[in-house]
Amino acid sequence: MSENPSPAAMNRLQSELHRLYLPQSDDPGVRAMVLELSRPAEWPPLAALWQGVQADLALPAPAIAVSGVDGYQLWFSLAKAIPGAQAEAFLDTLRGRYLGDVAPRRVRLVCDPLSCGDTVPALQEKSGHWSAFVTPDLASIFADDPWLDGAPNSGGQADILCRIQSIAAPAFEHALATLQPSAMSRKPPLARSDTDTTERPTQQKCQGTTQCDGNLAPREFLHRVMNDASVEMHLRIDAAKALLPYTQ
Repeated sequence: MSENPSPAAMNRLQSELHRLYLPQSDDPGVRAMVLELSRPAEWPPLAALWQGVQADLALPAPAIAVSGVDGYQLWFSLAKAIPGAQAEAFLDTLRGRYLGDVAPRRVRLVCDPLSCGDTVPALQEKSGHWSAFVTPDLASIFADDPWLDGAPNSGGQADILCRIQSIAAPAFEHALATLQPSAMSRKPPLARSDTDTTERPTQQKCQGTTQCDGNLAPREFLHRVMNDASVEMHLRIDAAKALLPYTQ
């Protein structure tokens, strides 16, 4: 599956990546969001999420990728860039709704992955294997080996991405509003595994223009209010608005 890519194939792949995941120069913010399930790579739970965002939330299907190390990834594309806090809230509520029975240490949420150095396809130094986008019908065969041994065909990667559609702004807002009421009640406790003493953060910090994570106590409080179904809706809306300064 490796190749000496032609300039035309590489240009087409880059064009698709730009179409889906890179913000415009005059539209700062996050257009790409990644949810990864790893250690081990397990397709059925992520397949349920992939199907759920389409059936339950009426969103276009995200792209599916193997990480090149030990996991599967879903790549979400937004038609219009949004603040990092909103992207973080969306991914976290998806995790709570569809992966509530999965240990949190196995789930990684990444806002603006390209700025953070998470690119697909790419050679992974940690494993010596390649990450790659894969089609839904072939995703399950990568459970034991979530990678490619060589560089994937650039034209084939472009063919996969050309079928992916970005989430329109109204559809994203509706999905986020639908997800939030049940998000807090479905989150499992952040417990450490008895057999694994290492913790893998559910979110990746990025030293780019958009911060995907932070340690500000006010922000943590506002997120709790925004996602708490027991709080009156107008207060939750006020909390969401109050989060916006933390995304600048």
